[in-house]
Amino acid sequence: MTRMGRLKCTIQYDGILFNGYQIQPNKRTIQGEIEKVLSKMHKGQDMRIVGSGRTDAGVHALGQVIHFDSSLEIHETGWKKALNAQLPDDIYVLRVEKVDSNFHARFDVKEKEYHYLVLNQEAPDLFKRNYMLHFPYSIDTGKIQEACRFLEGTHDFTTFSSSKATVKGDKVRTIYEASCERKGNQIEFIFRGSGFLYNMVRILVGVLLDVGQGKMKPEDIPILLEKRDRTVVGKTMDAGGLYMWKVTYK
Repeated sequence: MTRMGRLKCTIQYDGILFNGYQIQPNKRTIQGEIEKVLSKMHKGQDMRIVGSGRTDAGVHALGQVIHFDSSLEIHETGWKKALNAQLPDDIYVLRVEKVDSNFHARFDVKEKEYHYLVLNQEAPDLFKRNYMLHFPYSIDTGKIQEACRFLEGTHDFTTFSSSKATVKGDKVRTIYEASCERKGNQIEFIFRGSGFLYNMVRILVGVLLDVGQGKMKPEDIPILLEKRDRTVVGKTMDAGGLYMWKVTYK
């Protein structure tokens, strides 16, 4: 009987030309491209990967993590070379590790980190339009930082979750870090937490930009959390500025 081994891969991808992470019929997805390569390596065998979480169409990743089981006896460096040689140019395997069969890329997650990038200048930059949100308005990052403090901790984030979310159970999550930093004409939001709801980061960024413009006050954040109503906040920001940055495991 062939012995199966479990492999953990850390990958990055440019989300522009993908219809998101999760496999979909007749659409180009991260999962679909990786499974196609694995199936080829396993002589047509149906292969399935498990990711730490899904990303939407247009969202990028610097540190997505997946796992899969294989009967092939290949060293970690060999796996990395073999996968990268066959994957498209917009997916790259950073690391491959052999792990215990009990490891689970989704259920063993301790925390996730997302970054959202904003280009804060009057003129758009055509070469960054798929990688940063162009926001040509004056922003007070000090006020945004004040608002971020109210987001940290354990809260019900229903207000900041898409009405299309299919998550079962409560919408309580713990945010370990919410911050905002200006670097010249670029503003970088960082969110690190136990988990995130559907569109949560993109909705949070929209609200924080409203705070930065003076449309809302930092102390409005606890009130919005208490309402648990998606309709009381604005639109979901574009996917292109969002990056799955890092996944940490127990």
